[in-house]
Amino acid sequence: MRRNRALSLAAVCLLLSACGGAATPSAAPSSVSAKPAASASGAAAPALEKAHLEVAIAAPAGTYTPLLVARDGGYFKKHGLDVNIIVVSASVATQGLISGKIDIYEGGTAAIAGHLAGADIIYAAANVDKSNLMLIGQKGITTVEGLKGKGVSTTSPGAFGEIAMRKTAKEHGMQVGTDVKMLFHPTPAAALTTFLTQPDAAGGLIITPPENIDAVDRGYPVIVDYLKEGLRLIGPGVSLTRDFYTKNPNTVKAYLESYLDGLKRSLDDPAYAKQLDGKYNKTTNQKLIDGDYQTGLQVWNKDMTINPAAIQVVLDATDDPKAKTAKPSEFYDNTLIQQVNREYGSKLFPNDIKA
Repeated sequence: MRRNRALSLAAVCLLLSACGGAATPSAAPSSVSAKPAASASGAAAPALEKAHLEVAIAAPAGTYTPLLVARDGGYFKKHGLDVNIIVVSASVATQGLISGKIDIYEGGTAAIAGHLAGADIIYAAANVDKSNLMLIGQKGITTVEGLKGKGVSTTSPGAFGEIAMRKTAKEHGMQVGTDVKMLFHPTPAAALTTFLTQPDAAGGLIITPPENIDAVDRGYPVIVDYLKEGLRLIGPGVSLTRDFYTKNPNTVKAYLESYLDGLKRSLDDPAYAKQLDGKYNKTTNQKLIDGDYQTGLQVWNKDMTINPAAIQVVLDATDDPKAKTAKPSEFYDNTLIQQVNREYGSKLFPNDIKA
């Protein structure tokens, strides 16, 4: 079972200012110059506005494998980038983006929440927009109605678990807070622990792999499989401030191209991808690693264009009154990912992305 690290914003800022980096899932990166990298066509790419990037992730889950492959496999360096990856909570990542201590957050609904709160944070691409959440019940609880009057264990407030549970409860004539109580935790592992050890408090569990795979393997019933249901939610997605996006287009494009290289390596070299997944999730359980990879195959996007429907789902589920009048178009910009698709992605994945 992995051990996630949630750093406070103060700790992140201290690390970034004092030593030029933060806790990462691997050794500190070497210095890389901002020399133009070769593009997929062989031509020199434009010079980068910024060569070093601080990138935050919520947890080293399987959905992030292509990103970790891009870093460990040398693909960021290939494109002239020096990328440091830190693991932080969504709220810390949002504050880091606003302060400039974090350049990119590979996260989910935090971008929408931050934007609604007044920070001009947008999505530049959707690495994943198909939800791999599962709603799981204690043994004997097999329906949504069976959760009435009980708690549901999940991660942080406003994250995918709560969004999906609100949507599902509404569809079954129930309300979160009235009929179902959300039990929030800093990590999926902590949410699973509560579900396993406090069955009277947590009648249900709503989290992502590999923890939901672990719960199913233990014999707990799946109430809703959101991947099969087709729920669209962006996460992880490339979140950044509009100011950073506007001022650093070449850097953002190089980042997106590097990620696509990592995705292709993940697809072409399953053994390497699984090795990194096990390494960063701190597990040798091959069944969990294999399950994580298979889920990744189902949700990793080759075409990372933002689908506004995945944003609308979140706006419909949030209690923030500003969400009622907000338009999905306020929360994303597809300009650079569409350019990357035409110029780079179409060469890596010609059957899936058209030039």
